[in-house]
Amino acid sequence: MQIAAVLILQVVLIASMAGFSFYSLELRKHDYAILNLSGQLRVISQAINEQSQNYKKAAPRSYENYSRDLKLYNKNLNNYLDDYDEIIVAFDERNLSADLIGRDEAITCSWNSNANNQLDKAVSIWRNFESGLKKSLGDNKTEPRLEYAADFIIKNGNALQASSDDLAKAFQLMMEGKLDDIRLLNGLMIIVFVAINILLLLGFFNKVFRPLDDTRESFNIVAKGNLNHQINVNSKNEIGDLARSFNSLTTQLETVFRLTDRLQQANNLDDSLKFFQQEIQQLLNVDWIGLMHLTSQDKQFGLYRQHSDCDCLLYESEKFSSDELILKVALDEMRPVTLQQLAANQRTPLIDKLQQCEMQSIVAIPIESISNDTFVLVLSSRQKNAYEQQHLELLENISAQLGHSLDKTIGMEGLVISTIEGLAKLAESRDPETGDHLMRMSIYSAIIAEQLSIDSAYSENINSAYIRDVFRFAPMHDIGKVGIEDSILLKPGRLTSEERTEMEKHPVIGADVLKRCENQMNELGHSIFSVGIEIAESHHEKFDGTGYPNKLKAQEIPLSARIVAAADVFDALTSKRPYKDAWPVEKALSVMCEDAGKHFDPEVMKALELAMPKVMRIYEEHKHV
Repeated sequence: MQIAAVLILQVVLIASMAGFSFYSLELRKHDYAILNLSGQLRVISQAINEQSQNYKKAAPRSYENYSRDLKLYNKNLNNYLDDYDEIIVAFDERNLSADLIGRDEAITCSWNSNANNQLDKAVSIWRNFESGLKKSLGDNKTEPRLEYAADFIIKNGNALQASSDDLAKAFQLMMEGKLDDIRLLNGLMIIVFVAINILLLLGFFNKVFRPLDDTRESFNIVAKGNLNHQINVNSKNEIGDLARSFNSLTTQLETVFRLTDRLQQANNLDDSLKFFQQEIQQLLNVDWIGLMHLTSQDKQFGLYRQHSDCDCLLYESEKFSSDELILKVALDEMRPVTLQQLAANQRTPLIDKLQQCEMQSIVAIPIESISNDTFVLVLSSRQKNAYEQQHLELLENISAQLGHSLDKTIGMEGLVISTIEGLAKLAESRDPETGDHLMRMSIYSAIIAEQLSIDSAYSENINSAYIRDVFRFAPMHDIGKVGIEDSILLKPGRLTSEERTEMEKHPVIGADVLKRCENQMNELGHSIFSVGIEIAESHHEKFDGTGYPNKLKAQEIPLSARIVAAADVFDALTSKRPYKDAWPVEKALSVMCEDAGKHFDPEVMKALELAMPKVMRIYEEHKHV
């Protein structure tokens, strides 16, 4: 548009100059006609004077000569007078007829002040001359008094001739002034034309050539790996659009590369989701992220993991139907799908819960996994219409890369879970009396931790990741028993004091085993077993400081160990052993509550009491009595 406007302006300027030139030529034709007529006035006035002087010198003294002069001098005189009058009247009326100037159309004239004054004088002198001449000629048209007329002309003709000369000079000066004005205007137009072209060249340089050169240089900079580089172009033309597209591209590339780098640094899936939200904010708004897993056993979607900076009604492991529309469409079509693309009346449990959390925009992205697991990443925002087509295209392009990164952390977590389960089974194999003890007490531990996260003094310190770690590592609390001799570990009767001392070393042995694992993971840049170490080392500590191995007291004892201690004792009391029967739940809970503040953390016991409905469901399903 700008280039077209420049070309149009050039055409307009050239057309204006050409039009003005034609107009000037036309004016010159008018000027030539006017000067020609004013010259005729001079010639006529001069001819009248000369003929009158000649006539006076040879005035007729006979009728025959007089008759001859009527046909010659009188006829010429009348013709001159008619011609002069026609011209001077046309000048006075500012309208030169076509017949008068010998052209196809009449001319309407305008004079400057000097020409107007001189014309008024010439008209006045002509009227007086004409009137006086008519009196000299007399009233007899057939026998005019030619000699009197000649005397009048000789006496007054010089004034008429002088006024005609002055009028011609005035017109000539006026025409020369017009010509000077035309020259000046033409010069100004040429200067303006040159100036405009210079400005246009400068404009092209600043708006086109320089931005293009900056863009070329920017491409070279980005090609060398500097994805932070941005083009500083404010033009609103195609060059500006190119620059903005380039800046958007580099921003996206830089974000994607930084996102990939951050995901590679993630030690677990929680970090992966957190890093993803932090980095993707550069390109689109995300307030909640959920990773949905379609399980092969029950064919349901489960909320595998979530991350958000705001409160949300959803909880991990929550189940949703495989017919959950937005998830189903995303998997069927293998592309990102937004809530706006679905039918407006399609309401589902997942969408309802997210909307209750004030999420107005939702998008589901199928994740390409190298494993056989099926995952869908769900992003939601409180901003209306947050996800446009350009965002969907970006998410679709990075979904494969994102899937590989998540595979790594999911695989890592799977490896950790397998390792934990293997170590737990190893400990269990050394103590065959435990039965399903490890499974029950780990679930009890998770239930207590979840209750503490809802309403307790520890609420701010407990999140879903912490609850998950407590659940995973609780079975490893007695891993140290692998280092205890069978003669002590499997002894059916009471242990001696020396044997008891040896048995009480198992928390330290278990912690040492896990610390070695943790150190190896730390060398790889990961931290996995920290909660497991707390549980293994401190689950026999007591709140009043009388426990072992380190006589820790109250808050000195890691919270995870306090939780597992209560869950472990509760399951031990309510389970049957070769040396005892299972206690009733009410009795076990009562005895433990009496020990609150001594053996157990009062807050943990309070949480256990509040969570008893959930605990009882697990107890009834998996009890060992």
